[in-house]
Amino acid sequence: MEKEQQDQWRKWVIPAGIFLVLSSLIGIGVYQAYYNPKPARILETYGNQEIDTVDEKGNNVVVNRIHHVPDFSFIDQNGKTITQANTEGKTYVADFFFTTCQSICPVMSKSIMKLSSRLANDPDVLFLSHTVDPETDSVPQLLAYSKAHQAKEGRWYFLTGPKKHLYDMARYGYFSTATEGDGGQEDFIHTQNFVLVDKYRQIRGFYDGTDSLEMDKLYKDILLLKEEYAWRDSGGK
Repeated sequence: MEKEQQDQWRKWVIPAGIFLVLSSLIGIGVYQAYYNPKPARILETYGNQEIDTVDEKGNNVVVNRIHHVPDFSFIDQNGKTITQANTEGKTYVADFFFTTCQSICPVMSKSIMKLSSRLANDPDVLFLSHTVDPETDSVPQLLAYSKAHQAKEGRWYFLTGPKKHLYDMARYGYFSTATEGDGGQEDFIHTQNFVLVDKYRQIRGFYDGTDSLEMDKLYKDILLLKEEYAWRDSGGK
């Protein structure tokens, strides 16, 4: 009798247990796919390179190098040092301007004001505005400019530093401009480009900061990035 009961247990209980485990795993997968679906569009990444080189055996190979915004260190409008650590885990928009500009810069700054207002309740989105005229744009000058544009503390940074470092970041870190230069006294950058950087420090888009349609696209792409983060965090590839 006892053997028959054991046989019955093996016949029904063990398969039932396996079924429950599999159902649970399938359920988790369905839940993740339903609540964290793949975004309708995955934003491109920019600056990546295919490099022809040789391996340790001397064979010709192609290496894919993914571009990440390099480390940086600047001073903000409050005299504080801002580095890549301040953007860790954040999405941010980078641009280049100068406070005495009378053409595109005021329009760009107003565009950020509107965009930051639309994202006021999202602390994971930052704005980094780099001066291209560090000789004029002192810390007090940047602070006055930030107040005039109602910049929220800890969300919108106005940055200054050595001119060559600023210009190298614009050209080789953010690809914000295609103009060549050495960051010297005669060098000058004037661009309306906004650069979208994801929380992995990869460039995901370029936008004309003087164009309202482009700014609306930037807003939507920021939301799309958040969907992508959720999808990837749930196991998306």
